[in-house]
Amino acid sequence: MTATSAVGRSGISHGAGFWVVAGTFLLVMAYSTVPTPLYPLYQERDGFPVWMITVIFAAYAVGVVFSLFFVGHISDWAGRRRMLLIAVLISVLSAVLFLVWTTPEGLIVARLVNGVSVGVLTATATAHLGELRAAARPDENTILAASVAGAANLGGLAIGPLAGGLFAEFLPDPLVLPHVVFLIVLVIAGIAVTAVPETVTPPATVRYRPQRLAVPPASRGAFVAAGFGAFAAFALLGLFTSLAPTILGSTFGVTDHLVAGATTFGVFGAAAAGQVLLARVALRRQLIVATLSCGIGLVAVATGALAPQLAVFILGGIVAGLGVGVLFKSSIATAAGLSDPARRGETLAFIFLIAYCGLALPVLVVGAALTVIPENVVLVVFVAFVLTCTVSAGIVMTRKAKK
Repeated sequence: MTATSAVGRSGISHGAGFWVVAGTFLLVMAYSTVPTPLYPLYQERDGFPVWMITVIFAAYAVGVVFSLFFVGHISDWAGRRRMLLIAVLISVLSAVLFLVWTTPEGLIVARLVNGVSVGVLTATATAHLGELRAAARPDENTILAASVAGAANLGGLAIGPLAGGLFAEFLPDPLVLPHVVFLIVLVIAGIAVTAVPETVTPPATVRYRPQRLAVPPASRGAFVAAGFGAFAAFALLGLFTSLAPTILGSTFGVTDHLVAGATTFGVFGAAAAGQVLLARVALRRQLIVATLSCGIGLVAVATGALAPQLAVFILGGIVAGLGVGVLFKSSIATAAGLSDPARRGETLAFIFLIAYCGLALPVLVVGAALTVIPENVVLVVFVAFVLTCTVSAGIVMTRKAKK
């Protein structure tokens, strides 16, 4: 049962706790994408083929989906702060695994564990931010909390590759130092989380059950549209998180790790920026911008890859990133608005589950296709698929927004 006042003792106010949770959210998400520009280095060290990168990445997505289904909704009764702390500690464990298990199998397990931490975190932190802000500013609408949650989520995913690229290009031991630094930072964040107010009153008794795969019966059409939008948005993000460095090297001859990290940063950064810059624009107009951006941007990505023109490819990714950021935020806001407050974490866990299926499933298919089909052909087909999904989702959600 959700409460608007703190439960138990806490060292800081709801307002301060809001920003601690936002910062922790951003850090955990950032660490989850730090390996993106490092994949070519792991590939060089261990000598595995390109398709193995998609397997390692998919292990992360599988971890997210697994924990969203089995753990992501538990904060509705176990408490937001407790589950947030658990998410941070699991992320710390993944950093330890990266450091001590230095084989391809170790990479797969470390990414799987890292995905579990993100699955526990996303719905928990999103719900916690909304409740902390409501307690601190009862008269404020939900726009700021939703925008901060979206910016922390996608902003963290944007910062990670840039940080990884900086470590790889300018600092020693790029396969060790990033994990050491984030391990320390995450431990500090975990300590800070223990002072954040709780916003959930635990029930006297509870029986564990996995995530219910159900939608609000009175708003089934709107929820399905939101889920489709989340799936489509993360399908595009999966492309740039898993294969962008490889595409830059094989198609454009760019092997600079900072450029690889900056490319992914640009896509995710545009997604986060779009959420903030368009926060006060009417939902229908946001969705029109998102649909057009996805369409134009993805056409440019395919054109840039085939030409090949690096600037067109990167610019297309940034434009498409802005579109999917707005599309994803609209999906989350729709799902949260349809949910029962007492089951908000459960509803958000479900929508994130759908989103991360969009992150995992297409990339697994891409990995399988790369074993028999040329890379450029796979890329164009994948972009066409994501183009169809994102534009269709945007059109459907725009129609729902009219009502």
